[in-house]
Amino acid sequence: MADEERRRRCESLLREHRRIVFKVAAVYARNAEDRQDLAQDIALQVWRSFASYDPARPFTTWMYRVALNVGLSHARRERERPPMEGADALDALEGGMPIVEPDERLAHLARAIEALEPLERALALLYLDELPYTEIAGVLGLSETNVGTRIARLKQRLRRQLIGTPTP
Repeated sequence: MADEERRRRCESLLREHRRIVFKVAAVYARNAEDRQDLAQDIALQVWRSFASYDPARPFTTWMYRVALNVGLSHARRERERPPMEGADALDALEGGMPIVEPDERLAHLARAIEALEPLERALALLYLDELPYTEIAGVLGLSETNVGTRIARLKQRLRRQLIGTPTP
């Protein structure tokens, strides 16, 4: 594929599937500015890595893998960075008015997912995006059986946390 053709193809696919970029950025970044920066980092990595994309495979699987790797790296850096003095107060002011969820249950679920470990957040994101287990396995580099087991455990834990279902 010629460089110009590759560039146009990458831009087209990135534009077509940009919601993946924004979903991953929303899961791994805390505030609007960080989400925007992370989305740009993801798009840049998709661009840099596009030559390695195999068109015989689904683009969305490849893009999720790239995006989640960037998101996981971002989460690791954030965990290692010491908190800034007054950062919570600054975060509260960013972005103007807070986003109002149409349903408090969704807001509660979003908070529960935000509290998960980075790999579990990725698993929840892909599951909620209704990707088949085979595709989730391909994105995360897990076996399909492992994906099913992890999702079942994650659902049980979230259910207990969200609605207080007793442990079996």
